[in-house]
Amino acid sequence: MNIKKNQDNLGKNSADAREHVYDMLIVGGGPAGYTAALYGARAGLDTLVLEKVSPGGQMTLTPQIDNYPGFEQGIDGFLLGQKMQKGAEQFGAKSRLEEVLSLELSGKVKKAVTHGGMYCGRTLVYAAGANHKELGLPEEKELVGRGVHYCASCDGMFYREKTVVVVGGGNAAVSDALLLSRICKRVILVHRRDTLRAEKIYQDLLRKAENVEFLWNQVVSQFLYKERVEGVRLENVSTKEKTEVECDGVFVSVGRAPATELVRGQLDLDSAGYIIADESTRTSVPGVFAAGDVRAKALRQIVTAVADGAVAVSYGEEYLARTVGMS
Repeated sequence: MNIKKNQDNLGKNSADAREHVYDMLIVGGGPAGYTAALYGARAGLDTLVLEKVSPGGQMTLTPQIDNYPGFEQGIDGFLLGQKMQKGAEQFGAKSRLEEVLSLELSGKVKKAVTHGGMYCGRTLVYAAGANHKELGLPEEKELVGRGVHYCASCDGMFYREKTVVVVGGGNAAVSDALLLSRICKRVILVHRRDTLRAEKIYQDLLRKAENVEFLWNQVVSQFLYKERVEGVRLENVSTKEKTEVECDGVFVSVGRAPATELVRGQLDLDSAGYIIADESTRTSVPGVFAAGDVRAKALRQIVTAVADGAVAVSYGEEYLARTVGMS
């Protein structure tokens, strides 16, 4: 009986959702998504945010954000996400904690299907973000914020005059190591190959840093920790020899994976899987905008995600005025 009642409710919710067409659907409740929601609601647009976990996106993993303007003492990432949600909702934006399972972006009405039903919008802002690639070690997730980090510009200041390990060999890893070399007492770069993949100009800058050491042909096989990370166990990829390195923190910089599975085959993507959209945030499909870390861009930070959200609404309004006569 309860199962049938739940099925009936799901059917009713689906029917209700199909009957309503929002001015703007927003997929993703991070800084880009909730800034778009704020600007959209303030502009009088009927706006809905679909977020699968909790407001804030990736920044909820950072316990102390010091590089977002307006908070001189810094702010907890989870709290900032909550504030962004409340700021948008006080002007009328709506939120639903539902994972989007599929999208239909062609046509004048865009459709997002979740377990709760189907939601329709005249425009759609895709702000699902990008996830930091992990090392895949068993202890990794539980140590995030306790010595394991994925953003040097976000968390590097916690390690002033301390020793850190940076894992990776591309542009991002070298950039992180350079930044940390100006903050930390000692930076140890661990790379699975015997040469860096980063551009030569970055490599040259890094080699000039006197407090940076290189450990070649090594992978991190285990985190050493009690309450916090105290070191890492390394394994040589050729000899399989194991060694231990003491450190205060580990910055994993082995790339990012954009959350573009839902739009693959519908929007133009670059070779790394990011959505191709210029500073207008307009994508290859009219009425669909890409905002935040999911967009191909030079810098991925909270402030640039927020900027994208505002820009997306500006061009979304322009699109609506042109296609449905809204002004």
